[in-house]
Amino acid sequence: MENANLDAERQRLNELSGKVIGLCIEIHRELGPGLLESAYEECLAYELTKSGHRFERQRALPVRYKEVQLDCGYRLDFVIEGVLILELKAVTEFHPIHEAQLLTYLKLDKKSLGLLINFNVPVLKKGVKRVACGNLFKEETGGGNFFGRLLSLLCASTVAWLR
Repeated sequence: MENANLDAERQRLNELSGKVIGLCIEIHRELGPGLLESAYEECLAYELTKSGHRFERQRALPVRYKEVQLDCGYRLDFVIEGVLILELKAVTEFHPIHEAQLLTYLKLDKKSLGLLINFNVPVLKKGVKRVACGNLFKEETGGGNFFGRLLSLLCASTVAWLR
């Protein structure tokens, strides 16, 4: 892709992710923390429909291993406008494995940007994590490669599990 196309795609994804975060903030202001993830998922589906965004919900994500495609039961919470993966959580805190999970989903689905949204926080701003994969957001993310980031996340997760 040439620079103009990359800039346009980057801007499109940034605007879309901003709108989605806004919808999540609206839901969180209305309901607050403490509900199950499924309740927030239902509300977000309602808000996305109301706002006219095209989305897929609980879309199957097969794993490609060598020449075989395997159905391992992975599901993407939301794929919005075909380009943005949204992973919802209702947990006490994010752990490195959550980011590793989304990063792997982005890689498997060949997407550049995803959002982790944790609704179980007092202020939703503290529960939003943007995760980029590939070269599209390289300048914004400091240029770290996927495998280096994934390895550091998995190592951090292992240390957390051993405690």
